[in-house]
This record gives sequence, C-alpha cells and structure tokens, in this order.
Amino acid sequence: LVGGIAMLSYVEGRNTEDINLIVSLQSLKNLPEITLASQGNDFARGQFHELQIDFLLTANRLFDKVRQQYTTVRQFVERAIPTATVEGLLLLKLYALPSLYRQGNFARVGLYENDIATLLQAYRPSVEPLLDELTQHLSDSNMRELRAIVHDIQRRVQRFDQPNK
Repeated sequence: LVGGIAMLSYVEGRNTEDINLIVSLQSLKNLPEITLASQGNDFARGQFHELQIDFLLTANRLFDKVRQQYTTVRQFVERAIPTATVEGLLLLKLYALPSLYRQGNFARVGLYENDIATLLQAYRPSVEPLLDELTQHLSDSNMRELRAIVHDIQRRVQRFDQPNK
C-alpha cells in the first residue's frame, strides 16, 4: 500500500479518493474482480466496484525496490497490511515530482510537496540516502532539479521548526 492511504497511517490531514498499490503485472492479472481502465509500462488504473485503484507496476525498478526493501506492516481496520515505510513513500513522491513539474500539474505538485514536507517534519528521515537511490532512476537534470526542490522543502520545514521569537 502506497499513496494517500499509506500517508494517513503516518500523518493526519491527508485526503484521498483512491488506493495505490505496488504489484507485479502477473499479480494484477490474477485479480479478475479488478476492471482495468488503462495500463502502461509502469502504471495501471483499475476499478473495484466504485473504488479507483492505481497500480504501480514492479516492472519499474524503483517501485519493485520500494516493495521489497521499504515496506512495513501497518494496521488498517483490524487488518495487517504491507505498507510503504516513510522512506518508501518519500522515494515514490520524490521520484514523481520531476514528471509532475513537466506536466504542469500544479495541484499534484502541491500535494506531493506537502506530503514530503509533512513526512520530513514528523519523522526526520535521512534524505541524502534517498536522493542517492534516486540517482539510479532519474536523469542528471532531473536530479539537479529534485535536489533544489528538496532543499526548498527542507528550508520550509526548518522555518516551521524555529520557535516564535
């Protein structure tokens, strides 16, 4: 489990209308109750009754790495669900930002940057190892832009953390 629902297990105040899951294409094909609306190399979108489900496919090396190495078990409505760790969520959100900027999707950029800032402020994870990991999955120009964005977000978190004088 990744995305907004996973975020809710770590922080309050995040609204979401869909579920995001990391799965293999083979696992997805074994779910006949899911009606696929679209599918690409890295993503698929489906419906389960009225619920929209976005799938991050493990054919993408980063998505598979998050599924294998950045997962913990969290309780949701009395069920233990494998969920991305804080670091896993950060990897996915940071990975998406350059594309969202290129698409000019200001609303989603704002949501993702807020999610990143909230996780950084609440959990204080080490960001540099995450950026190092992303160098294996993003171009040099995307990494330069992403490092600048992360720096800006970290400055916002620092301003928030400074006591009022």
